[in-house]
Amino acid sequence: MSTPRNELPVLEGMKGSLVREAPKNREDEIRLSLMGVAALFSYLGFWRGFSPIDFVAIGATLVGGYPVFVETFHSLRHRSINMEVSMTVAIVASLLVGQFTAAVVVTFFVLLSEFIEAYAVDKGRATIVKLERSIPRRALVRRDGKEIETDVESIQPGETVIVRDGERIPVDGNLVKGSGFVNQSAITGEAFAVEKLVGSRVFAGSVDQSGVFEVRTEKVGNETVFGQIIRLVEQAESRKAPIQRISDKLAAWLVEFTIVFAVITFVVTRNLISTISVIVVAGACGVAAGTPLAIVAVMGGLAKKGVIVKGGVYVQEMSKVDTVVIDKTGTLTLGDPEVTDVVGLDGCSEEQVLTYASAAERFSKHPLAHAIMAKAEALGISSESGVSSDYMAGKGIVSWYDGEQVLVGNSVLMNEQHVPLSNDVDATVTSKVSEGKTTVLVAHGGRICGVIGISDKVRDESREAVKELGRMGLSTIMLTGDNKFASKSVGEQVGIDEVHAELLPADKVSYIEQLSGSGRRIVMVGDGVNDAPALALANVGVGMGAGTDIAIEEADIVLMTNDLGRIPTIVKASKQAYGVIMQNFYGTLIVDGIGLGLAFQGLLNPLFAAGIHVVSELVFILNSARLIR
Repeated sequence: MSTPRNELPVLEGMKGSLVREAPKNREDEIRLSLMGVAALFSYLGFWRGFSPIDFVAIGATLVGGYPVFVETFHSLRHRSINMEVSMTVAIVASLLVGQFTAAVVVTFFVLLSEFIEAYAVDKGRATIVKLERSIPRRALVRRDGKEIETDVESIQPGETVIVRDGERIPVDGNLVKGSGFVNQSAITGEAFAVEKLVGSRVFAGSVDQSGVFEVRTEKVGNETVFGQIIRLVEQAESRKAPIQRISDKLAAWLVEFTIVFAVITFVVTRNLISTISVIVVAGACGVAAGTPLAIVAVMGGLAKKGVIVKGGVYVQEMSKVDTVVIDKTGTLTLGDPEVTDVVGLDGCSEEQVLTYASAAERFSKHPLAHAIMAKAEALGISSESGVSSDYMAGKGIVSWYDGEQVLVGNSVLMNEQHVPLSNDVDATVTSKVSEGKTTVLVAHGGRICGVIGISDKVRDESREAVKELGRMGLSTIMLTGDNKFASKSVGEQVGIDEVHAELLPADKVSYIEQLSGSGRRIVMVGDGVNDAPALALANVGVGMGAGTDIAIEEADIVLMTNDLGRIPTIVKASKQAYGVIMQNFYGTLIVDGIGLGLAFQGLLNPLFAAGIHVVSELVFILNSARLIR
């Protein structure tokens, strides 16, 4: 059914939010209860032959069916035929031929089915409502040396927010005082609390589980990671999957077919009771409501686990994928590499190599840049005289230091910049690569002055995730810009089917185009930075960004924690949702077909027809509702 229900005001605290509280319309509940009583008395009176009860049935039908009649009026005004139109025809026809008990019972069942549908959908959306309620509306802020309580929306970036033990953190920011554990399951879906120290990033909506924290504000309200999550989940509901559009068309087609079949029934049988039964028995409410309910239930369940799906279309696509393409750094590996070797060449010391490299990389957010900066900081090397750098995707960094050009990257960058590779450079790179390490060349003043060896650790969960994907029959492919030896080593450790290394972003795009051209249905998993073009080209792009803005914006599905183990979970949930939807599709066609045949033969009266209609709808809605976790 699609009778509109009263919408409640938007929840406070999040500007522009579309999330509304689950409706608690007492008027609908009272109307349904009274209709149930009237239907019961009318049914008893029908069998005992009490004529006065007919007046009760007529009054109850007209009053209780008011919302259905209003919806019918609006539908006809817009020249559309829906289930309310067919039910109104059945109710009016029942009244005209004196089937007053049938009229009131049909009306009661229509209202009951709408109530069940609304309840189930609201349960499916409960996760979204719960998410929004997790944001505090008030916060304690230090201003002018005083601690004052204020609305969260009034907090400005740079202000210090004080969070006490057991309270939810109201803003995104960095911890400037205090340390302890924070439960950020609402953001990342992690089962255990995470330890936070001074300098650690904290998210709005997470819970302080130990002591008093002071947080320097970076983002508030809709700008926080939590706010973006809510916005994405809200937007996802409006993005229908193709199968949802098909279910809507099926529902409309069944209504139109039923009305035509009812006319044929009357022309052939001249039996008005059979005709009314035809109209009453057929229903597409189960598939019309069950399909979006299944999609919303899966998206809500995944949201609890820190997986944000940006639309039902991606649930459907994930149910059909056969190939998982995965980036290496930060996806299969921890993404927290460390410098293991610094080799000076051509008369340069290790300190000089790190000075040049850190000068170029100090503004970069690439994992290898973080490793270089961490090594330089550990050795007390400062590079403040460096200037802004130009990032060359898949190649490295071009910068300047003390008036000389500095290049930090791979051999492709060096060749493009006409920097020669000596035998010493080749030998050093070969040595480090053979050990499974990633190598970074550093050039200064047109000559290569050193090689930096960097290693990264494979995630424990990556091994199990790749194995699980294999057990599910999905192929796994690694696409990476790293060297062949390091990539092959990681691929062997985790059990990847194919490894393709030393690729530029454009190469990754070309490879995915080849896979798509061969009929593969692909999910691309990356960090949302270098892999943005590949993420966009794949059937589904999954961003593993642990809450980074880039991953949230670029990917179709966002993992709020860098856990590749969520990929099999998404595939399983999507396949289950698609299976439930198809069960509802075929079930609706079978039940309606049998019901129409029985009604045409005169083997159903309107009372039993209404019972079949509502019971079948309830079964299909509950079939979808079992996906709610």
